[in-house]
Amino acid sequence: MAESSITYTNPDYPVPTYRFVLDIDGDGKTDATFGNVSGLNITHQTIEYKDGMGGWYQMPGQVDGTNVTLRKGLIPKGSPLFDWISTITLNTVEKKDCTITLTNEDGTETFIQWTLTGVFPVSVTSPNLKDGSTGEATIDEVSLLAKSVDVKFS
Repeated sequence: MAESSITYTNPDYPVPTYRFVLDIDGDGKTDATFGNVSGLNITHQTIEYKDGMGGWYQMPGQVDGTNVTLRKGLIPKGSPLFDWISTITLNTVEKKDCTITLTNEDGTETFIQWTLTGVFPVSVTSPNLKDGSTGEATIDEVSLLAKSVDVKFS
């Protein structure tokens, strides 16, 4: 029977963790950090065209809006996130251009930056106080609706 050799990673080496930084108003300040983001999709509608000769064509149409979900977040003291959410009233909402940046665990190195245009919050789930002394709050989930998404690799 052949022996198999398994190589293990050094257990003292830390597993890299990443964080997603949300900037709501474009001022370059961290308005929230999250551990998980989904829905950063860029999709186009499909237009079908049939000519009189039996030809059938498909072409890209307009860009679809996208639902972005940010999970496991930390909201720093003075963040405009909750103020922005509270501005939503019937048929009126303040749409903003936001950025979501994937950084290393310290926030010192940027890997990817997504720019979302025409964004407004759709829902917030479970805001809980983390520590009354720091004024920070944890949040389970924030859902945003964006008109378009642009990606920039660093």
